[in-house]
Amino acid sequence: MDFKTDEIISTLKKQLESHNVSIDVSEVGEVIYIGDGVARVSGLENIMSSELVELPNGVFGMALNLEEDSVGIVLFGDSSLVKEGDIAKRTGKIVEVPIGEELIGRVVNPLGQPLDGKGAINASKSYPIERKALGVMQRQPVVEPLQTGLKSIDSMTPIGRGQRELIIGDRQTGKTAIAIDAIINQKDSDVYCIYVAIGQKASTVARVVGELEKAGAMDYTIVVTANASDPAPMQYIAPYAGSSMGEFFRDNGKHALIIYDDLSKQASAYRQMSLLLRRPPGREAYPGDVFYIHSRLLERSSKLSDDLGGGSLTALPVIETQEGDVSAYIPTNVISITDGQIFLDTNLFNSGIRPAVDVGISVSRVGGSAQIKAMKKVAGTLKLDLAQFRELEAFAKFGSVDDATLKQLKRGKIMVEILKQKQYIPMNVSKQVVIIFAGVNGYMDDIEINEVEQYESSLMEYLDANKTDIMTNISETGKLEGDVENNLKNALEEFNSTFMKTKEMTTEK
Repeated sequence: MDFKTDEIISTLKKQLESHNVSIDVSEVGEVIYIGDGVARVSGLENIMSSELVELPNGVFGMALNLEEDSVGIVLFGDSSLVKEGDIAKRTGKIVEVPIGEELIGRVVNPLGQPLDGKGAINASKSYPIERKALGVMQRQPVVEPLQTGLKSIDSMTPIGRGQRELIIGDRQTGKTAIAIDAIINQKDSDVYCIYVAIGQKASTVARVVGELEKAGAMDYTIVVTANASDPAPMQYIAPYAGSSMGEFFRDNGKHALIIYDDLSKQASAYRQMSLLLRRPPGREAYPGDVFYIHSRLLERSSKLSDDLGGGSLTALPVIETQEGDVSAYIPTNVISITDGQIFLDTNLFNSGIRPAVDVGISVSRVGGSAQIKAMKKVAGTLKLDLAQFRELEAFAKFGSVDDATLKQLKRGKIMVEILKQKQYIPMNVSKQVVIIFAGVNGYMDDIEINEVEQYESSLMEYLDANKTDIMTNISETGKLEGDVENNLKNALEEFNSTFMKTKEMTTEK
């Protein structure tokens, strides 16, 4: 057989030229232990802390313990899908979440994967879940109010943009209700909202999402949820993931509000992970760095300097107490990190005062700088007046009191009644100013306690119909002085006379 050498050589050359040599080089390790959502892997010498690790059957994990001979990895998926001897691959990436306006209106898990059945999220950018908090020179003080729409909060424990205000109380005292009302109240503002649900029942989260949709609040809200049935690592990273999503808006000169509901469950998830990774336990079996996990999270919320666009991220973390014990480990930690706390009392809640804000120990360390001037003016002495009322009320139970004291007690009861508010009905700040002004200045002294709600709704209807300029002025200027104040006084006197006449006519009938 005659072989043509030249043809063979040219054919081989062509084949060699077109041959694509691609070698997949990746650092891999071997799973030496698996169980309870934790894996130990040997052979990953160059792995980074919080790096994403790929395991078989689509399971991913995060490297937490970096030891000499092995790496402790917490799993985001089902640990039963991984067995000893399996290969673990480095991804070379720190755990990230998608960011951007594409997430608005969606319900996602802490890895940014959709849970609402509305299709994929085509976000073009991502942030690592762990980001360093900005320094002192990159921030500015809290100077701009963030209205919650709740009279008892906006008047006495105001929240400003860039603030961290803790909502704390026993279970079933209305903590989530305050957070949801605050989100609903941002409807006509420029604030984007992120609601992070940690360790809650899926049905509870579905109810919250339903309420937000009903109020039209999902148009500017992202819901991040790690349900009670999800692995502990998912519950642990949820607030960091939510914070990264909020930082996108802040870094682009916009304003965002984030709710962490609640950090007690996140701390419990972290304790579970730490004990499984055999980290030494400290007080209440929490690891020694449990303070740090919350401080590095909450420090990320801030108001940026004007040079950086002046954006803000406001945080409302939620902490659940046991039997009102604010001196427990996790509550004291978070109280010390935040700029004040809104304390909800079980007894107040059960007695029908809702929101059940305990004025005595609730505080905003930002104070009046997070209020409009009109609110600062009308509510300046409100907190002191209510504290005095509580003392007088307790004193009056033991004996007879004079007329002046009775008058003070009556006004105190009226103010308590004014501060009550139904759920999912936040109130515009100008309306809050008007009703508190009416209560503080004695315009409601002659009405009965059970008529306060009717008086309030009738007054708002009257002002909306006849005195729109008063509301508009307060909203636009943020002040209550001069002609506006005089007009309001005249309007209240006019309304009172018509209200009393209507009341008399009703009584006669």
